[in-house]
Amino acid sequence: MSNDARLGRAPLLLLVPGAVAALLLVVPLLTLVADTPWGQLRDQLTSRAVRDALWLTALASVLTVVLCLLLGTPLAWLLARVDFPGRSLVRAAVIVPLVLPPVVAGVALVTALGRTGFVGRPLDAAFGITIPYTTPAVVIAHTFVSMPFYVLSVEGALRSSGEQYDAVAATLGADRWTTFRRITLPLAIPGVVAGAALAWARSLGEFGATITFAGNYPGTTQTMPSLIYTELQADPLVARTVSMVLLVVCVVVLALLRNRWLTRP
Repeated sequence: MSNDARLGRAPLLLLVPGAVAALLLVVPLLTLVADTPWGQLRDQLTSRAVRDALWLTALASVLTVVLCLLLGTPLAWLLARVDFPGRSLVRAAVIVPLVLPPVVAGVALVTALGRTGFVGRPLDAAFGITIPYTTPAVVIAHTFVSMPFYVLSVEGALRSSGEQYDAVAATLGADRWTTFRRITLPLAIPGVVAGAALAWARSLGEFGATITFAGNYPGTTQTMPSLIYTELQADPLVARTVSMVLLVVCVVVLALLRNRWLTRP
């Protein structure tokens, strides 16, 4: 006898709202698929504006993942392995962008890296470097909102692997750098891959921080979400087409991560 048969029928007070919640999540996605002009898909995807937005989004997402790997991996290791003063504050700062409204994230980047910002003003005065409304600003905005997903995933993987292997390596004479390269990081590879995929997917969908900090200039800072926002007012068919591309990418990412989150323990 199955567990459901032993436990009895599901109560309507749980079944009905659960079904409504499922419909709320599924119906908009189905209508997007149904309303996409599939016959015009090729022509719309080969237009100059869409190609530029696709290229910039792909470039920014790849560079975002690279920055997360280079910067986020050491940060995750520090949070998981080193007990330093203010570690809880640093972890809280890592988590904040997850719940921060994207527009607020963009404003925060402007106050730090804008022409008159805390870091931006010295850069402009000393080197003539202006970051906002440039392609590097897109990458910075994407990295700011994507890094937490990567760091938390890798930190969780490092904690689950435990420190006992590090301790054994130390007793055998390995320093911490050697232990990290040859033991700690290989054990955390599943978390690294999952975090990189999440950071990449988050970068593909980033909009608020990017449009606030980098603007929406075609060919320079206009990403796919920014193009969708623009075309939704001018040409809804193009907006639906580009939205469908992002939806397909997100489904692919979920499929790649199905063994981590979509299977029962």
